Amino acid sequence: MHILLVNDDGPPGHESPFIYGFYKFLKSSLPAGSDVTVVIPNGQRSWIGKAYHIKEITNGFYYYPKDPDGLGETTDVSRPLKDGEVGEWILLDGTPSTCTNIGLYNLFPHIQFDFVISGPNVGRNSSAAFAMSSGTVGGAMAGALTGVRSIALSYGIVKHPSPPSYLPPAHALSARIILSLINNWDEDADLYSVNIPLVDGLLSEPGLDVYWTSLWRNRYGKLFKDANKASRKDEEATKNSDVPTGATLERVDQKEGTLHFKWAPDLRSIIRPAEDTVSPGSDAWALLRDAVSVTPLKAAFAEASHDAFNKTDLAERKWKL
Repeated sequence: MHILLVNDDGPPGHESPFIYGFYKFLKSSLPAGSDVTVVIPNGQRSWIGKAYHIKEITNGFYYYPKDPDGLGETTDVSRPLKDGEVGEWILLDGTPSTCTNIGLYNLFPHIQFDFVISGPNVGRNSSAAFAMSSGTVGGAMAGALTGVRSIALSYGIVKHPSPPSYLPPAHALSARIILSLINNWDEDADLYSVNIPLVDGLLSEPGLDVYWTSLWRNRYGKLFKDANKASRKDEEATKNSDVPTGATLERVDQKEGTLHFKWAPDLRSIIRPAEDTVSPGSDAWALLRDAVSVTPLKAAFAEASHDAFNKTDLAERKWKL
C-alpha cells in the first residue's frame, strides 16, 4: 500500500506540531510492505482551500526529520540518510493541493499511490465554512479529483494549549479510523473528512465515540479588519481558537485614503455554536459532544435542489427567456 501524506501546516515546528508524531503512528500501523511518502508545504498554508499557484515556479527541498520532534536538516538536493534521520521528505513552496498533484505525478512517477492523507490539521475542519476554506480538505480534494481515494484529518483544538498527552491517543485513533476507512471504502465516497477533538476523553477507556456525520451547512461573515483600526481586541477574538491568527494586529499607520486590511476573523459562533443552531447528526453536532466525526464527501460542489431536476425530458429544462 502506497500512501501520499500532505498537510497545510508545513514541516514539524510550532505551527505544525502534529505531523511528525502522526507519521510515525501511521507507518507503524500499516500492513507490512506499505510505505508513506511525505510531500508538504515549506510553511503555513492554512485557509487556502484547493488553490494552486499557476504563474510561479514551485521550488522543492529535501527535509530529513529526526526524533524526538521531527526537526531536521533541509537541503537542495537529495542525499543519503544520516544517523537518527527517519526518512526523506519533500517540502514545496506551494499550496497543499500543489503538493498533492506534484507528489502524485511529478516526484514519484514510478509509484502508483493508493491513498492521499491530508493532515492532521491544527484545528477542526467541521462545517461547510471551515471545510470549503481548508487547505487540509483542499489537499485531499486535489487527490480525489485525480481519482485517488483521499482522507482529510483534522484535530479540533479545545484547550489552549492542548496537553501533549492527548497526541499519542489521537494519533492512534486516527490510524485506526484511517485503516477502517481504507478497508471498508464506500464506493460512493470520493474522500472523507475526519475531525478528532483534542479532549480529556482521549485519555479514558473506551475513548471517544465515533459517528458517521453530515456536513453542517453554516456561514461566516466578515473575516478582515481595516489595518489602521485593527486592535488587540481583534487579536484576542482569534488567538484562543483553532483558527490561524495570521499577522499580528498591531495598529498600522498608513497614508490616509490608502487601503490595508488584516486577517481578523471572529469565528467563535462557528467553533462553539449554540446547540440549537447545529444540525443533528452533523460534524459540528459530533464535536459539540466531544465525539469524532467522519463525513463522506464528493469531490464536487453540491447542486441545490430544483424543480427542473424532476423533469426526465431534458428539453423541458431548457430556459425560455
